[in-house]
Amino acid sequence: MKILKKMMIGVLGILLVLLVVSFLFMQKAVFGKNPSGTRLERIMKSPNYRDGAFQNLSHTSVMAEDGSYWKMLKDYFNKPEFVIPPKELPSIKTDLKALNAEKPTIVWFGHSSYFIKSKDINILIDPVFSGSASPISVFVQAFKGADVYEVEDFPEIDILFLSHDHYDHLDYETILKLIPKVKKFYTSLGVGAHLEHWGVSPYKIVEFDWWETTKISDDILITATPARHFSGRGFVRAKSLWSSFVLSIHGYKLFLGGDSGYDSHFEEIGNKYGPFDIAMLENGQYNLLWHEIHTLPEETFMAAKYLKTKVLMPVHWAKFPLANHEWNEPIKRLKAAANAEIILTTPMIGEPVVIDSLYPDKVWWEF
Repeated sequence: MKILKKMMIGVLGILLVLLVVSFLFMQKAVFGKNPSGTRLERIMKSPNYRDGAFQNLSHTSVMAEDGSYWKMLKDYFNKPEFVIPPKELPSIKTDLKALNAEKPTIVWFGHSSYFIKSKDINILIDPVFSGSASPISVFVQAFKGADVYEVEDFPEIDILFLSHDHYDHLDYETILKLIPKVKKFYTSLGVGAHLEHWGVSPYKIVEFDWWETTKISDDILITATPARHFSGRGFVRAKSLWSSFVLSIHGYKLFLGGDSGYDSHFEEIGNKYGPFDIAMLENGQYNLLWHEIHTLPEETFMAAKYLKTKVLMPVHWAKFPLANHEWNEPIKRLKAAANAEIILTTPMIGEPVVIDSLYPDKVWWEF
């Protein structure tokens, strides 16, 4: 009994220290800024904003009903051996500045960051190149071999997508370095408050509510679509929106999934905008304790079917230890669930995927 009491006091002490550290770091720019002024006025008119917060289409719990932070803590101390890879991940260093792309070409950088080039248009999605997915850089560090690309490797960016404001998708240090390179930021409603706070001109920011569309040119169209998730960079949640995106470019249609739990919105998006030439869908960092906000691998494949995509490219894995499954479990489970209805492409970090031409599928994660 005394040992248990000491353990509980120790855990409470750790939590108290974390709270103090969090409070101190809340004063730093890395946390961004909540919407205000005309941006907040627009948010309050959104059909997806109720009771002072953005809402999902279906009732969504960030934590399962039978879950608790105590269970999460127990899981953390009983996690599998290979949550982190036992050796450096293999990668390919593609020259992004010299990349030739008559058809849309996708280069993945681990987790949810990837680059798309189509003809002379350069697109970047959810870039995180600081080596960490946390406001405190010593936490949630990138796997060895998963952080081989830097901002300096990129050409000028025409379109930068930001799906939502979590640290593993919106990285303060990376954004600061990218500002001079980016022509326009396209993001979910409310996320622009962070960007302006960090020095991005408001004239370079386009914010979307769900189902809103922007025409970039005669052959480039962007539509924001729903996701089942949440937002927040501190203790306050859901002050900005979370989205997926439909990108129509040069005669091809791509689905940029962002973060999302499984729900009927995949079928609705597929019916409205499908079929897709390729869908980038999250596949990793799941846990039954937060099942409603992240898909399990089997659900990732079902989502791809409902989207009516020809090709599925899994992302949101192979870079950061944000959950307690083994680092390569997501891809093993997805590969087992997949069938010939949909092409599953599994590139190494930095290996190009070319729509209608090149779909790498080498099993590189078995070690």
